[in-house]
Amino acid sequence: MSLADSPAAAGVPARGRPRSEAVERAVIEGVMKLLEDGVPLAELSIERIARTAGVGKATIYRRWSGKEELFVEVVRAAEPPDPELPGTSMRDDLVAMLEQLRQRGVMSRSSVLLHNVFAQMKSSPKVWAAYHASVVGPRRRIQIEVLRRGQENGELRADVDVELVNDLIVGPMLLRSVMRPHADLESDLSEGLSERIVDTLLEGLRPVSSPSA
Repeated sequence: MSLADSPAAAGVPARGRPRSEAVERAVIEGVMKLLEDGVPLAELSIERIARTAGVGKATIYRRWSGKEELFVEVVRAAEPPDPELPGTSMRDDLVAMLEQLRQRGVMSRSSVLLHNVFAQMKSSPKVWAAYHASVVGPRRRIQIEVLRRGQENGELRADVDVELVNDLIVGPMLLRSVMRPHADLESDLSEGLSERIVDTLLEGLRPVSSPSA
C-alpha cells in the first residue's frame, strides 16, 4: 500500500487512540477493584495492578511515571469533575467552585473507595504530595485568579489578601466535609449552601462606595 493510500492520508482516524483510552480505563478500573477489595495502597505494586488490568507493566509506565501519578488519576476519576465556571461574575464563579467542593464532600462520604483512598493517601507523603501538586494546587490557582479578577473588576476590595479570602471561602465547606462528618451536605436544607457562604463573606469584602458630598 502506498503512502497516499494509507488511512491517515485518506482522513481515516488512527485506531491507536481509542485503544489507548480503553487501556487507561482498564488500568484505572483495575486499581479501583483492588482498593475496593481492601488492598492497602502501600501493597499495590505496578506488577499487581498490571495483572489485575490484564496489561503489561510497560504499558502502565508508558502512561504514568509511577504509582503516585496513577493513584492521583484514580482519585480524580472518582471525584466530581471540575466545574465549568460561568464567567459572569466573581461571585458566580466562586459559587460554582464551592458547589463542586460540596459535591465532592457528599461523594467522599457515600463512596467507601474515596473515603479509604483519602485516608490512606495521607499516610503516604509521596502520593499526598502528588495529589496536591496536580489537583489541589491547580484548583487553588484558579480560585485565586477569580478573586484577583474580582479586585480588578471592582467586585472585591483591593486591599484584602486574596490568599486569605480564598481560605475564608473554602474553609467553611471543608470544615463541614472533613471536620464535621455528620454536618448536612446533601439534604434540601443544604441547597444554596454554597451561595450562602459566598454571599455572607462577600457582604463584608465588597468595595464600600464613597458617601456623596
